[in-house]
Amino acid sequence: MKWDWSAVSGFMPYFWDGLLVTLQALALGSLISFSLGLVWTLLLRTPTRWVRWPVGVVTEFVRNTPLLVQLFFLFYVLPEWGLTFSALTTGVFAIGLHYSTYTMQVYRAGIEAVPAGQWEAATALSLPARRTWAVVILPQALRRVVPPLGNYVISMLKDTPILMSITVLEMLGEARLFSQQHFQFTEPVTVIGVAFIVISYLASLLLRTLERRLVR
Repeated sequence: MKWDWSAVSGFMPYFWDGLLVTLQALALGSLISFSLGLVWTLLLRTPTRWVRWPVGVVTEFVRNTPLLVQLFFLFYVLPEWGLTFSALTTGVFAIGLHYSTYTMQVYRAGIEAVPAGQWEAATALSLPARRTWAVVILPQALRRVVPPLGNYVISMLKDTPILMSITVLEMLGEARLFSQQHFQFTEPVTVIGVAFIVISYLASLLLRTLERRLVR
């Protein structure tokens, strides 16, 4: 099959629009998943059973149901209850919520990896619980969780094409739109594949740099 460079140049305006949406969904979805994952972790460590039990049920349900099902529920079912959001907002929240149940486990492992002596030292100094977490425990735990959290960023990037199912025109959605309009599929889909490889590689380099700086 002959490669058509004119199709590539014609697709580029679509590509840049889709890239912007993809990066926006990735950035906001990562922010939600990292923040909410930490909240889940802290709530599950509370001594109150009536807090731990519902949080555990919710996170298990989200982690064990497909992202696509959750996406359809938020986009198609919630409006029937009077809760309507834009497609991109819904998609970003769905990705963030789904992956927060995985980042939660990463935070849990990082916190448990903090040596027991650090907890004992904080107790010996009579530090309040809030200060113990903010100054002693979380800074040490966060250094340990950067690599696995970075893996989930790349996973979220690879899951952004699923937003096409609720009309969000991210990179693959734009490629599909261009292909349907111009009946040229090879070039746009190939460009999208290369773009995902490049973005994933750059993200991994950034995360390695961040990890090295945190270890110092």
